[in-house]
Amino acid sequence: MNSRPDPQPELAATQAAALPPAPATLADGTPIPTEQNARGPAASEQPRLAGLASWVPWLWYYAERQLTRFARLLDADNGLSRVLTWLLLAVMLPVSWVVISAPLELWPQTVFSVGTFALALALSRTPSRLLTLALVLMSLLASSRYMYWRITDTVAFDNALDIAFGTGLLMAEFYAFVVLLLGYAQTIWPLQRKPAALPEDMSLWPSIDIFIPTYNEPLSVVRPTTLAALALDWPRDKINVYVLDDGRREEFAQFCAEAGVTHVTRADNRHAKAGNINAALKNTSGEYVAIFDCDHVPTRSFLQLTLGWFLKDPRLAMLQTPHHFFSADPFEKNLKTFKQVPNEGELFYGLVQDGNDLWNATFFCGSCAVIKRGPLLEVGGVAVETVTEDAHTALKLHRLQYNTAYLAVPQAAGLATESLSGHVGQRIRWARGMAQIFRVDNPLFGRGLNLGQRLCYLNAMMHFFYGLPRLVFLTAPLAYLFFEAHVIQAAAAMIAAYSLPHLVHASMANTRMQGKFRHSFWNEVYEAVLAWYIMRPTLVAVINPKLGKFNVTPKGGVIEKEFVDYAIAKPYLILLVANVIGLGFGVVRLGWWNTHELQTVVLNLIWTVYNLIIIGASLAVSLESRQMRNTHRIDMRLPASLRFEGDRTLVCETHDISNAGVGLRVPAGLEVARHTKVSLTLYQDDQECTVSGRVAAWSKDSAGVVLDPMTVAQEAEFVKFTFARADAWVKSWGTARQDAPLQALRDVIVLGAQGIRKILVYASADAGRYLAARPWRKKVDPQ
Repeated sequence: MNSRPDPQPELAATQAAALPPAPATLADGTPIPTEQNARGPAASEQPRLAGLASWVPWLWYYAERQLTRFARLLDADNGLSRVLTWLLLAVMLPVSWVVISAPLELWPQTVFSVGTFALALALSRTPSRLLTLALVLMSLLASSRYMYWRITDTVAFDNALDIAFGTGLLMAEFYAFVVLLLGYAQTIWPLQRKPAALPEDMSLWPSIDIFIPTYNEPLSVVRPTTLAALALDWPRDKINVYVLDDGRREEFAQFCAEAGVTHVTRADNRHAKAGNINAALKNTSGEYVAIFDCDHVPTRSFLQLTLGWFLKDPRLAMLQTPHHFFSADPFEKNLKTFKQVPNEGELFYGLVQDGNDLWNATFFCGSCAVIKRGPLLEVGGVAVETVTEDAHTALKLHRLQYNTAYLAVPQAAGLATESLSGHVGQRIRWARGMAQIFRVDNPLFGRGLNLGQRLCYLNAMMHFFYGLPRLVFLTAPLAYLFFEAHVIQAAAAMIAAYSLPHLVHASMANTRMQGKFRHSFWNEVYEAVLAWYIMRPTLVAVINPKLGKFNVTPKGGVIEKEFVDYAIAKPYLILLVANVIGLGFGVVRLGWWNTHELQTVVLNLIWTVYNLIIIGASLAVSLESRQMRNTHRIDMRLPASLRFEGDRTLVCETHDISNAGVGLRVPAGLEVARHTKVSLTLYQDDQECTVSGRVAAWSKDSAGVVLDPMTVAQEAEFVKFTFARADAWVKSWGTARQDAPLQALRDVIVLGAQGIRKILVYASADAGRYLAARPWRKKVDPQ
């Protein structure tokens, strides 16, 4: 019998974070009990009065209790549930249709809008799941009412110019409306799965292979991941670690030999990462495969927290965990919002994947996941038909009616893209791949998927078609300001009366549901930055899905000085110039040309100013900040001590750690010279890890120590004690402040203004240097 791996003291903290005491907390902060095996709402048997409106607590409680019982009846698989479902639809659909289609003039519509605003504002102050659903329903009705009005009352175009611009805007709005509906369906009830326990008898634990694919990444990036994989708490005779080196590099082979892992190469690089993994599948035999991108450092508890679900559900083929990043992405780095504003990917891993899990539609994301070998081989290995091989593989598994799961506990962390150009390239690949799936294996068609799965995949694919609609929104008011084209055939006051409920209710519902993972107005910034670059690849992929190739996202490196990436910023600069000129035209129309329709001019000017703010923020992202460290420092608090020559010891604490150095908090009033040799010991409970180094900096209450080169064995112990701790990433997951729409709007306005100001300063300086370097500016020798 194997001895059970040490669960390690920090594993308890991780499990406590992963298994909060009932009732569990939903994404919107609502307490609600759930059942681990449920794929739908679990009924509450306990009163949930905390936080309910003080003026009618018993009314809210009674309504929630009755609706919860009713939901249980609907969720049951029997004749009564089907009858109740049809009766509910029979009542709701006519009422909804009346609300959506009832024609109202300006003042009745305004009163209706103000009333719904007031009701939504009152409901939003109460942390109740019932009221979250009510806010979503109000948003659906307001948005549907707006789209019905747009289609039936605002398209009586008078000329070809109005038809061209107006139809384009209507199609863009309809696209946004459909994505909104799909998003609500996808995330309305996050499953919030918790870890399942492994059996006490370790002989029942399965064997597993760890795959770390790499191509051109430096060894310094791959080493921590490989050493952390060796530290995984699992029986040694049931785990094997493989570095899949498509670069076929000798230094990697030497490192793998020293570390005791298997270095795997192949004759060619056919099908890139997917082909690399498929080639390794042919020569390995573990019952399960865990895949980590070469920069994703797993924690020691990864397997113990994920494998339990496979033993509990024999049909489970894949379990995904979050992609967590310990470095700032280009948005966070260039806008200085790291750990303050949720990054672009946090919504997906914080909420969307949890929502997918409800519908048994979790996507495989290429890393930080476990896949059962049998089902993977049954679908032919990792998909190679598209450049988003991970999502396509999950789709194939779902078509064979295998289950997938998502565990929202960060058990690995990696490097975010370093530069905006690298970030854009990565998103282009994702967009092209999802468009390819839409074309070659559309989830709306074919066998094997349930309705929920089809809708989740449809929303994932449609999301990446936002390029053209976003550009339409950024230029739509220019159609009027430049050409006097009336893209919406209605008075400006009516447009405001119908559009504001649609926009505000959607904002309120989304803030309620996803406020921890996406702040208001930031979606516009993210999409504006990428819109131009993903528009063409997605449209081309729909026409010819075979075009395009897999590209590796660069990780690691430095940016020595701040600069404007003009190659990336070019579309934003064009949009900036166009909107500024449009603003000038609008001022002229306001004062002289169009005094007969001042409301229309003002509405378009407001829209243009908002677009300028978003464009300005996009320009701010293109201003690349300096990145001088080759290795990223990670916030980590550990008790520590420094031992100097002569056995003098100083008790201190770490505040950040990297592979190359450690930042320390030290007692005030001490002075230590630079380059002083020290021995640094880190402590955790009854464990300790000692490394040597030299003092790089020493101030009043902080110090920096540069670590001496370590042997592979020493580095493995250091990684195990730091980055591979079970609780290494739990405390940094979802730490951004809760969304406050007005605060978010202020932040975006400030960033937009700063972006425009900075780009003007840099562009002026760069233009001056360019002109100064031209040959015609040089003096001509008279001789």
